[in-house]
Amino acid sequence: MTEKLVYDVKMPWYQKIQEHALRLAVSKLLPLRFLYKKPRVQPQAKTGQLTIEIVSHCWRYAHLHAYQLSSLVTHVPKNVNIVMTVFYAKEDEATSQLLEFFAEQQVENVRWNFQALPPPELFRRAIGRNRVAKNTSADWVWFADCDLIFGAGCLDGLAESLQGKSGYLYFPAQERITPLLSNDSPMLKAAKAPKVVQVNESDFTLRTLERAVGAYQIVHGDLCREMGYCDDVAAYQRPTDRWKKTFEDRAFRWLIGTHGEPIQVPSVYRIRHIEKGRYHGGKASTAMRQNIRKVQDKAREQ
Repeated sequence: MTEKLVYDVKMPWYQKIQEHALRLAVSKLLPLRFLYKKPRVQPQAKTGQLTIEIVSHCWRYAHLHAYQLSSLVTHVPKNVNIVMTVFYAKEDEATSQLLEFFAEQQVENVRWNFQALPPPELFRRAIGRNRVAKNTSADWVWFADCDLIFGAGCLDGLAESLQGKSGYLYFPAQERITPLLSNDSPMLKAAKAPKVVQVNESDFTLRTLERAVGAYQIVHGDLCREMGYCDDVAAYQRPTDRWKKTFEDRAFRWLIGTHGEPIQVPSVYRIRHIEKGRYHGGKASTAMRQNIRKVQDKAREQ
């Protein structure tokens, strides 16, 4: 049984108002764009062997994250330098053990960058993303989720597609996805212990993406260094007592003024899972969330 951890972190009332107001602004229900700075940088087009920093957060999803880290070991990038940044909490023992295992794997053109955060800082994903954005030296930053897998040729293909690009934001034109999996599915059970694992590609189906979403935001490094990741929004830079839904991802795209442009990125896979281990709640609320996810999934397919 997963231990429920409780943290005494309270958001001031005025930041709660800011967060709700910003969500309305992003939905075009409040005219608040003038309150926040706009990007002014003109990103420099880069060619040659690029450096891409991939940023993931992992909280109690070690059995998913194992596939992402394994894909860098199995499909070694040849023509691009990768910095794999992972934010995690030491209180999450399974993830800590997973990262200890992969820290020992020597992979050409890949540098592991595992950063422990106090759980209240980890739970607000914009905090880690903002730190990377403001301090990265990479040409591009891929703000990802830990359930993505970079298949054969994925990162080399991405680097090829980014040659000479100077836009703010790109995203893969297509992804390959699993059905909604439970924790007792063979795929997820196979990754319970720290080791290199591989997926069966036949378990995935192809889907077209229409705009950037939180896991598919490939952002020019120049823009990152200027704007950060919701750096102006105090409510999104404050620690919280539990994992928060990532409304800041929509706010980020609103702040930079684009939903992104699609580019060809081969062999992007995503594991979809029905059991949200990072959220709090009893059996009733968990069952309700799972039913909602099933309904949402069917609606998207239609």
